[in-house]
Amino acid sequence: MGFLRRGPQLKIFYASDIHGSERVFRKFLNAGEFYHVDAIVFGGDLTGKAIIPFIEYQPGRFRADIFGVTHEVETGSALTELEQFVRDRGSYPYRTTPTELHSMQQDTTLVSSVFSRVMSKTAEDWVTLADDRLRKAHIPCIMMPGNDDEPELKRILAQGDWIVDGEDKVVSLRNFQVASFGWSTVTPWHSPREVTEEIMAERLDELMHSVDPNLPIIFNLHDPPAESGLDLAYKMTPDMKVEMAGGQAVLAPVGSVAVRNLITRVKPVLSLHGHIHESRNTAKIDSTLAINPGSSYTEGVLQGTIVSLQGNKVIGYQMVTG
Repeated sequence: MGFLRRGPQLKIFYASDIHGSERVFRKFLNAGEFYHVDAIVFGGDLTGKAIIPFIEYQPGRFRADIFGVTHEVETGSALTELEQFVRDRGSYPYRTTPTELHSMQQDTTLVSSVFSRVMSKTAEDWVTLADDRLRKAHIPCIMMPGNDDEPELKRILAQGDWIVDGEDKVVSLRNFQVASFGWSTVTPWHSPREVTEEIMAERLDELMHSVDPNLPIIFNLHDPPAESGLDLAYKMTPDMKVEMAGGQAVLAPVGSVAVRNLITRVKPVLSLHGHIHESRNTAKIDSTLAINPGSSYTEGVLQGTIVSLQGNKVIGYQMVTG
């Protein structure tokens, strides 16, 4: 599987962890032309985590509790703008009635069904948008789900006829190859796509069977390597609160040992990671440059990195915010 003609140099833009923010997704699609790169790569966690009910309590009048603030609006531009505000910050607005809302409050399976339907429709629209825009710009795009994405996203990404779901595949970009894997090791939040360290190691070893040993390799692995500085997350107490010490939030490494072992063994020219939003950083692991550009999706900000490669080395990189 491949994109682009063969050439001596490759310049890519990488970002991860959009989590349903429509504003950030549109910025990601524009990044290829804006930064004049050869290809864009997405590292997982595309979809949002919540729906926000817009309750039609009177004909044409809606009430919504948005991030702790109650809004009342009428059908028209004010409603449209408020729904877009919700989408841009990574949640899904959902127009409903008091009767349906009561049913949802009584039945968690109904909530799951509504969320799945709204999430899937939004993701399908995004894939169509990405195909159209990136095909016109002739910019290749590798995407994959992350640990927070529902399994249904795999089917939706597979519908793309320009973008490629690179997960569990090795995709060629000029004279480089990109190996992608979007699952994470176990988290306190029990997200949809988690595996143990042992299974992570097995799955990554299987992926390496498709690697051409004669071409330099780029890793696109959602989970960052353990003890790398790319994996520092807020430490949680048993009751799921952020642990504090001296008035400061405590950070602890939470990355994957299997990912770090694979980097050390295979020595990719570049290793791209996401998952830990607050750990925007770079690191050298032996000869490999590893990068986590972080995420600020709730602010509508796209954090990413531009990397230029030639031969079997990185010749330049830059962390960017837009």
